[in-house]
Amino acid sequence: MNIKDIFLSGFLHLAQHRKNHPKLRNIKFLAYFLLPVALCLLPVQIANSSTQPVAIVPPSPSREFRGVWVASVANIDWPSKPSLTTSQQQAELITILDRAAKLKLNAVILQVRPGCDALYQSALEPWSEFLTGQMGKPPAPYYDPLAFAVTEAHKRGLELHAWFNPYRARHPQGKSIVAANHISKTHPELVKHYGKYLWLDPGEQAVQDYTVQVIMDVVNRYDIDGVHIDDYFYPYPEKDRRNKTIDFPDEISWQKYQKSGGTENHNDWRRENVNTLIQRLYQSIKSTKPWVKFGISPFGIWQPGFPKQIGNDKAFNAYQELYADSRKWLMNGWLDYLSPQLYWKIEQTQQSYPVLLNWWIEQNTQSRHIWPGIFTSRIGQNSSTAWPAKEIVYQIKTTQGRTGSDGNIHFSMKPLLQNRGGIADLLPQDVYHHSALVPSSPWLDNTPPEKPQVSLEKDVTGTKTVLRWQPTGKQPVWLWVVQTKTGNEWNTNILPTGQNSTLLNNNQVEDVAISAVTRYGIQGTSAVVEMPQY
Repeated sequence: MNIKDIFLSGFLHLAQHRKNHPKLRNIKFLAYFLLPVALCLLPVQIANSSTQPVAIVPPSPSREFRGVWVASVANIDWPSKPSLTTSQQQAELITILDRAAKLKLNAVILQVRPGCDALYQSALEPWSEFLTGQMGKPPAPYYDPLAFAVTEAHKRGLELHAWFNPYRARHPQGKSIVAANHISKTHPELVKHYGKYLWLDPGEQAVQDYTVQVIMDVVNRYDIDGVHIDDYFYPYPEKDRRNKTIDFPDEISWQKYQKSGGTENHNDWRRENVNTLIQRLYQSIKSTKPWVKFGISPFGIWQPGFPKQIGNDKAFNAYQELYADSRKWLMNGWLDYLSPQLYWKIEQTQQSYPVLLNWWIEQNTQSRHIWPGIFTSRIGQNSSTAWPAKEIVYQIKTTQGRTGSDGNIHFSMKPLLQNRGGIADLLPQDVYHHSALVPSSPWLDNTPPEKPQVSLEKDVTGTKTVLRWQPTGKQPVWLWVVQTKTGNEWNTNILPTGQNSTLLNNNQVEDVAISAVTRYGIQGTSAVVEMPQY
């Protein structure tokens, strides 16, 4: 009942009973004074009700993983050559991160261990020759490239995933003298010559221990957002001079296994060696920094014939040749994201991008992320096999249209820097219209952060309003989502955690909503404020 109803009810009661109650005979006198009061209070009530806060719900920001591989092996992406100075290396990396941010990507996957070497300060492995031209030689003037990359990526709101090759000990493009502290020198019994490569033997327990130690050293010391390994497990088959496939030389470790009572056949044993490493890495990362995502980008086809229209008996079989049971890792939840390298066109008859994507989605019984790798580097190579940039755009649109897959990773950064075929123009124009949050990982943690504390004040010119916010609660904040409403339109900006203020135009922005996002990608409830009218 409002104020008007209360007063009218009271006056009717008095009018009906004043004759029977001598004390109420002066009701006319009371009415002269009380009725104006009631009428004065009435508009106050109306005015107050019109300014009560309305439940304003901003739209949810886009969710999509938009990643790019930055390969250091053979100086594919960064550094562009091994003879660069420190300032030149840093400038190149800044250019990469700036371009990623401009294209509205949200993650960079930086190769930090191409062959039992390091693009970071390590007590376990030598400096990479792809960094300085000489294995074991640090950058001069000294800096830590991985620490630099993490800091600069986070300034731009980009995730930085550290990319490791778990078994490759040396790439054929490596030309410098091998450093004395390289594992091929310190533990030659663990390293095998295979074709043009040096390779750690996955069958040796010491190799598994060493690989886990190297990766966890980085997880412990650097504020990375993910650990990433690619498709190199057992090596891709090499041929001898007679064009016969060379078998991987693991006789010693295989005999150890047999003597210990092992009963699996040789191929299954090799697969189990890789399976054990994958499971152990996932458990080690989660027990140390559970927010650090673990991702794998295997060969795009699990086995020929899966699905039925893919491949044949002569197609490459990663399950048999690389001993990579990638479907098992996905179905057991031993990773947070799988990025099968779907490096084939949409309209290709056998290895069709959407057909393979659908199959991988169907295998995802643990609801992990599926973020396929796409072959952006095939654009504009002036050959019969070159792709138009629109092929990559269509593949991204295909992914965006599939329930169960929410992102892609570009291989690699170089075509995006070079704008091959106009791809750097097409991405924001056709598929990356707005900034996007990395999809959340609720199986790791689903706790939302608290609403931020928000304040508004005029700036010195009087034409703008300074919006400030601060975190509350105990949950660490990774990103801020700042949304502004003008008319019926909302504009969304995703800002790094270090930014705590922004300027708004007076008389243009009507409402502002700010929410926090955790390292797990969980977004909290928005703090909503109305812009003051000046």
